[in-house]
Amino acid sequence: MTNRLCQLLDEINGCRLCEASLPLGPHPVVRASSSAKVLIIGQAPGTKVHASGIPWDDASGKRLRNWLGLSPELFYDEQQIAIMPMGFCYPGKGKQGDLPPRPECAPKWHQALLAQMPNIQLTLLIGQYAQRYYLKTPFKTLTENVKHWQNYRSEGQFPLPHPSPRNQLWLKKNPWFEELLLPPLKSKIQALIER
Repeated sequence: MTNRLCQLLDEINGCRLCEASLPLGPHPVVRASSSAKVLIIGQAPGTKVHASGIPWDDASGKRLRNWLGLSPELFYDEQQIAIMPMGFCYPGKGKQGDLPPRPECAPKWHQALLAQMPNIQLTLLIGQYAQRYYLKTPFKTLTENVKHWQNYRSEGQFPLPHPSPRNQLWLKKNPWFEELLLPPLKSKIQALIER
């Protein structure tokens, strides 16, 4: 890890930019390495991840690791996989689940982090917030973005639905996702990750 990346991660861990809006206080959850080849951009940590400080340390993470065909050991090997959510801290509870990621994080930190990760070859854009922010030509819905995943291959991007248990209905309505999209995704991950 470069000195600049270490310094940047220290700055992020000390960030208090939106502290007044965070019900559980700041606890940034992010992992980065200059050698990482895969970048996962999700939404924001939930309460369990906020408590543990380990990204995707919940039921959503278990499903995501299954989608990618990765053991926990490989998934958490930050030399190979970086994890940079749209919001680094738990944003609070809304009427139908967690609130959206805080809007301050991505503009403040993402480009600086990306500049320190020159080896990223595949970026997983999980959920509507990451897709709206990063896809140059997004479709109107998350479902359409995911259906047209091949449109984003040349950019090294792969749009995915959120693996939350709350999305069970979406998965049932869209069986093509597991049948047609997950096999090439797993192949791409296997080609990039050193076992």
